[in-house]
Amino acid sequence: MSTNDAIRLKGKPVVEALEAALQPRIDRLLADGVTPKLAIVRMGERPDDIAYERSIVKKCDTLRIAADVHELPADAPESDLIYLLELLARDAAVHGILPFRPLPPHISLKRVKESIKPSKDVDCVGPYSSASIYDRSLAGFLPCTAEAVVALLRHYAVPLEGAHVVVIGRSMVVGRALALLLLDAHCTVTICHSKTRNIREVASEADILISAIGQARMVDGGYVKQGSFVIDVGINDDGCGGICGDVDEASVMRQGVAGVTPVPGGVGGVTTALLVRNVIEACEKSQKN
Repeated sequence: MSTNDAIRLKGKPVVEALEAALQPRIDRLLADGVTPKLAIVRMGERPDDIAYERSIVKKCDTLRIAADVHELPADAPESDLIYLLELLARDAAVHGILPFRPLPPHISLKRVKESIKPSKDVDCVGPYSSASIYDRSLAGFLPCTAEAVVALLRHYAVPLEGAHVVVIGRSMVVGRALALLLLDAHCTVTICHSKTRNIREVASEADILISAIGQARMVDGGYVKQGSFVIDVGINDDGCGGICGDVDEASVMRQGVAGVTPVPGGVGGVTTALLVRNVIEACEKSQKN
């Protein structure tokens, strides 16, 4: 397979399909006088947080969803953050709460997780939502990024059943959660990380390679085999004022992959669309209680 044969697995058509399904639900809520609202909680001004925040607010504005940003200084005491999260948990007008991670080192992630009301935990931060990844009979929301990868693969009809998937990255937010979702899709999953021996060789055996390691353009043609699909979850500073993924797209395409997601324009947009969907679902559930 030549470079020209590889498909760029863009997120835009996946987003458009998701939004088309959401519009009637939003219309019904607004007609009833209810506006779904997301509360974004950010500590400090990390550039990637700011970029993600802007994309979420822009998407919410487009879909007529309210998005309030609550900013705290990076060195704010933990008590200020917990107090804010508890206020938002009690606010009936707020349907989803999204604390940006990673948090500053002086903040207890455990306390933050315990402070987020499960019904408003739209990106799977708290323990109840995390448990739903393991036990799908529970009603918690799944992690948006992990779910976005699966949604993108399904949209492009990438064969999943029986496929060998290698996930580079073992974070609870993406790598581990994604591995479990892929097991549900009957994939055979290998998780690689910074301590994995011969990581290139392991990765190059994958039918589907997913990178969520957070290292700019680390994954090159030596990590992939011809005919495989490559999903890039990374968002990194490209050193020129822009962003890039974990994957060196040109290099893996020269190796003859079947498809690769671009950064930007791939998984990120789908993640945001699923976050908005979760806010709408949380809002709908709140109206029934």
